[in-house]
Amino acid sequence: MYLCSLKPMKNVTDMKHKLFTEDMKLADLIIANPHLLPTLPRFGIKLGFGDRRVGEVCRKNGLAPDFFLLMCNAYTFESYTPYPETIAETDMSYLVPFLIASHRYYLDTQIPHIERHMFNIIGDENSNYANALRTFFSDYKADITEHFDYEERNLFPYITDMQQGRRRNDYSIYDFVRTHSSSIEDKLSDLALILFKYLPEKKSDNDVIDLIFDLMELTSDLNKHATIEDKILVPYVETLEKGADK
Repeated sequence: MYLCSLKPMKNVTDMKHKLFTEDMKLADLIIANPHLLPTLPRFGIKLGFGDRRVGEVCRKNGLAPDFFLLMCNAYTFESYTPYPETIAETDMSYLVPFLIASHRYYLDTQIPHIERHMFNIIGDENSNYANALRTFFSDYKADITEHFDYEERNLFPYITDMQQGRRRNDYSIYDFVRTHSSSIEDKLSDLALILFKYLPEKKSDNDVIDLIFDLMELTSDLNKHATIEDKILVPYVETLEKGADK
């Protein structure tokens, strides 16, 4: 059984014998960490894989199993930090498409879902509380859209150029690190706290609880997204830059 993976492992640098392997059933992997379920479409994997093993499902969908497993380990283990050698041996051509697919999931699916849910709760109410929520969420959408747009206009084309052997001197991974912050995740936590503290008692408990769970789930996903960038993307691009400078 793989259910033990639901408990974050501490002080994990790398694992020679990974819990998630391409020989295990993909269904078992998802049961081990259900939070991986929303990531499957970002890999191009559809449900209905039955008892097929990870390697078989990945290859059937044109995906490198080593990349899929690297992402799953990073999403599952709180302190998982792959060795540079692990990243170097992984097919990273899927990294930028995966991150772009994650952006689309956040902007086109989850944030609109949360927005509809929130506005169903506050309706047309014209109170200070309701107006503050509308403004807060509108500002948040603008911030996260700008954050992702920066990456897609600057960082991702830079990575693609580097992968294709084109060294650019107008940008570096340091430019990304210098501007990268966790504010987009923190603001969702702030919104949940506002709902906890100030939502009028007349509002439906079930609706508010569902909304807060949605906010927490998105916050967790965004934190994992940031972890991927910090622990995998940044060292990967640093390696590309060092190789290009030789």
